[in-house]
Amino acid sequence: MLGHLSFGVSNLARTTAFYDASMAALGYARVFTGPEYVGYGLSGTERDNLLLILQPKPVTPPGPGFHLAFIAPSREAVDRFHVAALQFGGVDQGAPGLRLHYGPTYYAAFVLDPDGYKLEATHQAPERV
Repeated sequence: MLGHLSFGVSNLARTTAFYDASMAALGYARVFTGPEYVGYGLSGTERDNLLLILQPKPVTPPGPGFHLAFIAPSREAVDRFHVAALQFGGVDQGAPGLRLHYGPTYYAAFVLDPDGYKLEATHQAPERV
């Protein structure tokens, strides 16, 4: 449904370090770099799903109710995402764990990136029939 999302960022070097680490933990990669932007997507492609653009004005993330969720290939990847995000300037908004109110296999972690965007990494195991 979505082609990509673009976020304005205040410090491209800090943002790149954060997203290089947190996206790698989920199996994603930086797919291109420009003087004022970086793009992330599936490794081995040039298609970005997340574009981060340096902004000359103050950055204001969306308010309550907005967050961006990334699909993780495993619970361990969710754990690695959370560790990497916190190591590179993220703020904890919910440690890795089951979120039973979303479903019996919904495993997720939440962080704020260095500009305050709320991010989630989630893995949902297939339900057994």
